[in-house]
Amino acid sequence: MAASVYWQTFGPESGQGSDLVLIHGWGMNGAVWQHLIPQLSAQYRVHVVDMPGYGHSADVAADSVSAMAQAILADAPAQAVWLGWSLGGLVAKQASLLAPDRIRKLITVASSPCFAANGRWRGIQPQVLRDFQQQLRDDFALTVERFMALQAMGSPTARQDIKQLKQAVLSRPQPTPSALAAGLEMLADVDLREALSGIRQPWLRMYGRLDGLVPAKVAADMDQLAPDSHKMVFTKASHAPFISHPEDFLHTLKVFMNEESFSAPATTRV
Repeated sequence: MAASVYWQTFGPESGQGSDLVLIHGWGMNGAVWQHLIPQLSAQYRVHVVDMPGYGHSADVAADSVSAMAQAILADAPAQAVWLGWSLGGLVAKQASLLAPDRIRKLITVASSPCFAANGRWRGIQPQVLRDFQQQLRDDFALTVERFMALQAMGSPTARQDIKQLKQAVLSRPQPTPSALAAGLEMLADVDLREALSGIRQPWLRMYGRLDGLVPAKVAADMDQLAPDSHKMVFTKASHAPFISHPEDFLHTLKVFMNEESFSAPATTRV
């Protein structure tokens, strides 16, 4: 029997409260959400997953975004709201396309349907991703640490953000080198832009205006690619607004979770 990904569930007993699935980003694990769990689990049934190859799911292999999504869908609750951060947002979008009946609402945080810069599309320069791929072969622990620093760059609380990310990563087993390598390839190669019209769920997109990995221009371009979705830009946040601005992040998430009709302002000055 194939190995299953690792889950933790918090909050009300089964049948009470909306189900919320949280998916971490590249190089991380489910512990990145731990500071939000007390507030979220008071209202929702929260399901935190370690993606294949990460944390306690180190023995699960998945070498594509579709395989990642299918591994999580295998044991995810039905009719849940899915929230994915960064690479996790790419996985959540793919899951929404693969199993639209399983996902009630979609939330993506600091995520893009195409992470690599491509023509007029803003994103991570291909050379940066190639450098990370080379560094990964030389010293994968140092590469993950450098990526954490890149994610916090621009945040007014960058030092604290990096410390919190590092503590979360180190609290669980390190990701496997093969999962990290596959994840970098996904960030470099996957392009879901043409598929986005197939996402029918209510969708909230959250961004940090100071994000160096998913530039603010992407948030504006996505208005054209996903015109029925909602956008929130945290003006003083970088790649991890749920760490640098947890109260504002939680407020936005809860309003979207709880209201059938949701309208977010374009930006919030936090």
